[in-house]
Amino acid sequence: MVPADPVAVRGGGGLMRADLLTREIDGLEEALAAADSFDRVLVTGLLRPGPAQAAALAEFAEALTGSPLAARVAEAAGKAASGAAGEEHFTALAAGRAALLGAAHDALTSRAQEAAGRTAAAPAAPAAVAGTPANLLVAARSWLSDLARCGWRGIDHEVVQGAARVVSAMLDDPELRRLAALLDGFAAELAASCPGATLERVPVRRWADLWARAMLLTVPGAIVAPETVPATGRLLPLGVDLQEHATAVQAQVHAVFEPADGSTPFLVRASVSAPKPDSVVGAGLWQLLRPHFSLLAAVGEGRAMELTGMPLTAAGDLVWSAGHARTGEPADSFATARVALPTATGRATAPLDRHPTAVAVPVFLDGYATAAGEDGSVSFTLAGQTLGVDADRIPAAGPLTPEAVLASGACIGLLRWDAGEFRLQPLAVETTVRKKAVAVHAGAWAGGTTDKAGTRAEKAATDAAAVLRERAGRLLRK
Repeated sequence: MVPADPVAVRGGGGLMRADLLTREIDGLEEALAAADSFDRVLVTGLLRPGPAQAAALAEFAEALTGSPLAARVAEAAGKAASGAAGEEHFTALAAGRAALLGAAHDALTSRAQEAAGRTAAAPAAPAAVAGTPANLLVAARSWLSDLARCGWRGIDHEVVQGAARVVSAMLDDPELRRLAALLDGFAAELAASCPGATLERVPVRRWADLWARAMLLTVPGAIVAPETVPATGRLLPLGVDLQEHATAVQAQVHAVFEPADGSTPFLVRASVSAPKPDSVVGAGLWQLLRPHFSLLAAVGEGRAMELTGMPLTAAGDLVWSAGHARTGEPADSFATARVALPTATGRATAPLDRHPTAVAVPVFLDGYATAAGEDGSVSFTLAGQTLGVDADRIPAAGPLTPEAVLASGACIGLLRWDAGEFRLQPLAVETTVRKKAVAVHAGAWAGGTTDKAGTRAEKAATDAAAVLRERAGRLLRK
């Protein structure tokens, strides 16, 4: 069957409209430029703003004209431009920035879903307001306001250390640990860069992202556990996105969920995270996650999971509980991608998580040509359209490699937005070995491995963990 559209190829929704991924999205560049204007203001700070900062703030406020936040952001921008902004004004500016990037996220997700042949999900409703300790939120907001005043070029250890007491107090409250972890990590990054005046390069967008998100989480009611509904049916894994930080690791399983009542299948995620020492790398990361996540074993074995009453959020996140799941029959992820993924619908992103970096749309591609650039980059050509492959996101904790992607003929991946373009993060590929089709998964070692390299990494992780436990026990005894 020949597609009527010459640039349509098989994808996550039956036909992948690759041409849509390169078309301009109305208003996207303007929204990102306005957010960038505000981000530049934070570089030098708002203690004594100059004409350039006033102009940037005015440009930022103008971009929100006609929105529900327009009046508050305009007032806050005016106060900030005169050096008289208070905490409520910084909060309004953070909200305006989040609104712009949230709109960009929605436009990008809608375009990616359209390209994959799916209908975009309706926006998620705001979470219900819940009470949180006001004094700690005020203290956190005060510290973040001080950061905005001094700017990234003005940070020093005295300013950064102001977060320590706040974080310490928040850790005692489970409801506040999410914000505490964010503030702690943010403060650690800033401390490692002090003094700001000597920085050769400032991570402008990243620090503005962290600042704005933290500022919004200090708003009473922003920190609340999402409401869930019980989900019963069959879970068909597509692949695992492994995310690693110096002190933490997270595995996020993307899957298709088929409800037991026969209603339309939809896309879901299930995540688990764990703290990690910097000595545990590669395949050893799975050892940290495996005890907490029965799904990883099923993914490694290529099996489905039968869920009964598993908590599910409106954003499509499963709050994993082993008591609500049992291992099901074998389920090949590429069969799932070819048969179940085309009929699955997406779920709306939670309001505070709407950001271009959060775009991650599962798709299935085949019928493409691969190419390698002189710099080692990999790209797919789909009916004359080029789609870059984000090989840097392929984890070292699995057998999937850029070379395997380059030799592939089919791919399950996540469409992401990076550096002004859509790029594909591979989760699994089909390649040919000795004239036989072989599937290679990024998460193939999640449940254990007999691979020599993986076994060595697991043993090294076991040894490192044993040493750390012995040292921790010695410290506790002292």
